[in-house]
Amino acid sequence: MNICGCLVHTMPEMTESVIEAINATEGGEVHAHEDGRIVVTVEDTPSQRASDQIMEMHQIPGVLTITLTYHHFEELDESAEALDQPLH
Repeated sequence: MNICGCLVHTMPEMTESVIEAINATEGGEVHAHEDGRIVVTVEDTPSQRASDQIMEMHQIPGVLTITLTYHHFEELDESAEALDQPLH
């Protein structure tokens, strides 16, 4: 499990479109925003690492800066990973 907390600073007039873009990203979630600052968590997905998602967020129109404010990494044992897998 890999979770990153970030502060995203945006052009104030583009904050809403940045929020929409982040929330549309698998693994990204907006938790709060005010005055062009957005609190975001990003976590690894099966197809992309959180660090790559953060780098891609830099390309969202209106994003000025992204600061990593929190990072948590924890190895999951195989039994925990098996619980996360969909049943067929």
